[in-house]
Amino acid sequence: MIRWIRVVILVVVTCCPALADDALTLEHCLELARARSPLLSTAASAPRLAQTAENEARSVFRPQLELDAGYTRQQAAQQVNMGSVTAPTQERDYPHASIGLNQLLYDFGRSAGRVEAAGANRRAAQFGYAAQEQDILLRTAAAFYRVLTTQTILQAAQDEVAQTGEHRRVAQTLYDQGVVTRNDLLQAEVKLAASRQQVLARQGEEDNAWLELNYLTARPPDARGTLCSAPLSAIETIETIPATIDQRPDLLGQSQRMQGAEAGIRQARGAFWPQLFARLGADYVDNRYVEEQTIYSATLGLRCTLYDGSARDARLQQAREALEQERQRLAELRQRAQLEERTARNDARVAAKQISVAQTAIAMAEENLRINQDRYREQVGTATEVLDAETLLTAARTDLARARFAYQLALVRMRHAIGEL
Repeated sequence: MIRWIRVVILVVVTCCPALADDALTLEHCLELARARSPLLSTAASAPRLAQTAENEARSVFRPQLELDAGYTRQQAAQQVNMGSVTAPTQERDYPHASIGLNQLLYDFGRSAGRVEAAGANRRAAQFGYAAQEQDILLRTAAAFYRVLTTQTILQAAQDEVAQTGEHRRVAQTLYDQGVVTRNDLLQAEVKLAASRQQVLARQGEEDNAWLELNYLTARPPDARGTLCSAPLSAIETIETIPATIDQRPDLLGQSQRMQGAEAGIRQARGAFWPQLFARLGADYVDNRYVEEQTIYSATLGLRCTLYDGSARDARLQQAREALEQERQRLAELRQRAQLEERTARNDARVAAKQISVAQTAIAMAEENLRINQDRYREQVGTATEVLDAETLLTAARTDLARARFAYQLALVRMRHAIGEL
């Protein structure tokens, strides 16, 4: 992560020495996504809910204070027969109250398993949020590079319009001189119209890319700016990014879910054993026929379920199946992460080679266009050759733009694959 921050600083210093208010670097966009993304705002509630669930689970270890009060009205007061004498033992109508302090002492891991499972779920939720954040940051980086790519391709299309316009001017001059046929002029007109259509299409792609970037960074849809990207020589290389995936948030979160499932087994097993508890109580009954209307008590008790219709066995089996399911899910996530990392690394290698090929192709395409333009002016070449040369140059420039930003995006994907965006 430190190396990544240094790279970003180098981007800012190298490419944008004097940032304007509307200038955006990749790191700036990532920070906006972290702070303001609507997707992350929604996901932020999951860790908080998991924390409250853990607090609830921990309450089992704290004393439980209970109050029970009421007023009873009977048809007749209870009486006792003592030979030929009948005497009442209570009032017919009476208020009563009971207050008790209950404390669980030991239950053979049932409550401890529940608390441990809740803690694991809370940690899993935190890692889950971090994983979602990584995904949003990857989408933001992809949108950032998509804008840059569409801008570069748009510039290539605009250059083609300028080149075709110049060729049309030359064709018009030669046609006015009677040197070439009207067919050359018509070819130039058609190609110029097609090039302008490409400009419109590229402008639409750029607008769509901006819309996605603005959505992910919570900027106004119509907001625009200057995106600053580092030259390829200023960014980190494939070799500087480690291949380890052990710190990916989704893998760490799944490991916590496994721990929660293991704790669930201990909780299910604890249901087969008794619970040891203590109680302090005070019971009051308004009864003038007894000496003590308030009874204070202390109880040390044992509570045990003897039979529950095999519900405990079913819960234990469910807990074991849940653990196996989480274990299989962790293995699958690990394989997917390795695939993501290796795929991104391979894509970066391919893009790096494509950059070299595209740079050479542009140099040759520029020379090819120059030669064909000169040949056409000297009337030893055709208009079709000039137009084809312009198309080849635009294609080469487009390929270079795609390869450059594909390489940079592949490096970001590698960072995402190891959980370090």
